[in-house]
Amino acid sequence: MSGLRAWFAGRSLRERRMILVMLALLAVTIIWGGIILPVRDGLSGARERYADAVIRFAATRSEVDLLSAAGRRVPLSGTLADTLRLRADAAGFVLASVDDAGSGRVHATIQAARPGALGRWLGGLEANGILIESATWRNNNDGSVAADLVVRARAS
Repeated sequence: MSGLRAWFAGRSLRERRMILVMLALLAVTIIWGGIILPVRDGLSGARERYADAVIRFAATRSEVDLLSAAGRRVPLSGTLADTLRLRADAAGFVLASVDDAGSGRVHATIQAARPGALGRWLGGLEANGILIESATWRNNNDGSVAADLVVRARAS
């Protein structure tokens, strides 16, 4: 160590200042590259993994809720056509026509509905015992769709 001090003392004032600045920059580089960057990258990776886990958990929870709801059917109150009208009104859909198609089936038409909301409503109907036998959707070119549906009640 005394040899290093002697070597350093033998340098001119300008050289000693440059060596001190170089050592300070070396220390900053080591701290930045050896501590700050790895910790920041690790935290970023942990945040991404957490966000992915939250999304997967929500999707799984939704699927479990659908499976749980599938076993609990709400009994139809009145005829299938009346029940379909009530549930469409509750969901905010306007049924243009509801006709008894025979054999326990009902044909219904919706003139305008948002596709996502209509899909969720149809899924809810099936979870509650009203089966969708056929569904034909047509684009209205305004972001909505028209739908022709044939539904029937699930046999108990």
